[in-house]
Amino acid sequence: MPVVRKHVATHHSPQNLFELVDDIKRYPEFIPWIKAMRISGEKTEGDEAHKLGEALVGFKGFTESFSTKVVSRKSTFSVDVTLVRGPFRRLKNTWKFVPSDNSQTTIDFYIDYAFSNPILSMLARSNTDSAIEGIMNAFIAEANKRYDSPTPPPPLTS
Repeated sequence: MPVVRKHVATHHSPQNLFELVDDIKRYPEFIPWIKAMRISGEKTEGDEAHKLGEALVGFKGFTESFSTKVVSRKSTFSVDVTLVRGPFRRLKNTWKFVPSDNSQTTIDFYIDYAFSNPILSMLARSNTDSAIEGIMNAFIAEANKRYDSPTPPPPLTS
């Protein structure tokens, strides 16, 4: 099943991108197919934050729920997601935010997943590229909304 690695350059800081991806409770606000998100079991151990995310997802007429363990590391601007339970046989997702020397950040996105259900598996196989593109576009649009300075109003003329 699909293994996808994507690299995207953006003008947002690693810190801001890390905070956005780590803020999983707000995913339903900007990712269209995430209908609800519940967070439980939050704890911090040194540099690592651990939480359990429970998502309700709707896509192309299918509705599924699943739980993931999310481990975020602020010092490395990375977020790792692994399956706890749900319609997947496996799920591993990693986000890393790497600053570059030209005032940009590279988003290093990796996902390896397989569905247990053959129908979901077939649907995923045919929609992986558009789904990943949709995820990246949703996160970048939300980063633009949250972190870009609004355009200042034009100067008043007398």
